[in-house]
Amino acid sequence: MVNTVLCFSWAFLISVFAIPSIINVAHLKQLLDEPNFRTIHRSLTPRLGGIAIFAGVVSAFTIFGHINREIQQIIAGCIVLFFIGLKDDLVSVSPFKKFFVQVLATGIVVFIGNIRITSFQGLFNINSLPEGISYAFTFLVIIGITNAINLIDGLDGLAGSLCLCISLFFAFYMYFYGTSEASAYGEMAFCLAGSLLGFLRYNFRNAIIFMGDTGSLVCGFLVAVFAVKFIELKPVANTPVVAISILIIPVMDTLKVFLVRILKGKSPFSPDQNHIHHHLKKIGIPNSYIVIFLVLYSILMYIVAVLTSDVLINMALSIQIITVGLSLAAICFLAQKNESKKIQP
Repeated sequence: MVNTVLCFSWAFLISVFAIPSIINVAHLKQLLDEPNFRTIHRSLTPRLGGIAIFAGVVSAFTIFGHINREIQQIIAGCIVLFFIGLKDDLVSVSPFKKFFVQVLATGIVVFIGNIRITSFQGLFNINSLPEGISYAFTFLVIIGITNAINLIDGLDGLAGSLCLCISLFFAFYMYFYGTSEASAYGEMAFCLAGSLLGFLRYNFRNAIIFMGDTGSLVCGFLVAVFAVKFIELKPVANTPVVAISILIIPVMDTLKVFLVRILKGKSPFSPDQNHIHHHLKKIGIPNSYIVIFLVLYSILMYIVAVLTSDVLINMALSIQIITVGLSLAAICFLAQKNESKKIQP
């Protein structure tokens, strides 16, 4: 317990005290993000908050955490993503190069660390997975969640708050699961939570710094790995459904955005304003309330998953997908209706 408190506290302090210096240097060197058609902010703002998040997580865990071979590979993957994210925050990097580095980082944890999903535990009536499918599916999960967090980072405090909620969820479950392997992941999740809490001090409302790709790629990668290990360690019943529940907002939002872009004949990675937070803003909801709403909605989906854990696992997942799908449809309808009213003479 002492190590866990130290992990969280050290990561928080590193993050909260490093960010003011990062902001000063960013303004001095003009390393600032300019507003454009798809951004919500209207002033020049640094995008280097991910440096503090990364520093907090890695320093806290290497000092106070219990490092095993799997954790070493995770840290190696984070370092790879950190540098490509940092380069993208300083000078633009093509989507292909970023994707290639994501594949490299994922390959480190999947093939070298052997961190993968080996069973669906009855979801879709599937239990044990063939080795090839296990590797391929884990690749898809980690890269998909990493990009989902990266893509939803478009509003003050949104990605940070969602990742804080997700990391605390995995931290408590895995730390108190009772095995040394699980507690190591719990400590790392507490490190991420501490760093994010320190970062949100400057980002939640009227942000004076963004996490940038440096932060969103590292955070997305870590919560993706936590999700994989959570399913494998089985700390609760129906772990696949419970894991999906806490990640369902960024995942469903990304699937919806990709589908809309493809139907319009565009690249799924082309930027636009079709994310859920854009639609909520079009309805007229203030930024901070959008963040609170989406965090509470994620918690609600987790509660639904727990309450339906006694029913068939496929039915429990269906309830979640239908609920979120209808919610997204209603939000899009209200946003479109509100926009139509604005353009009427």
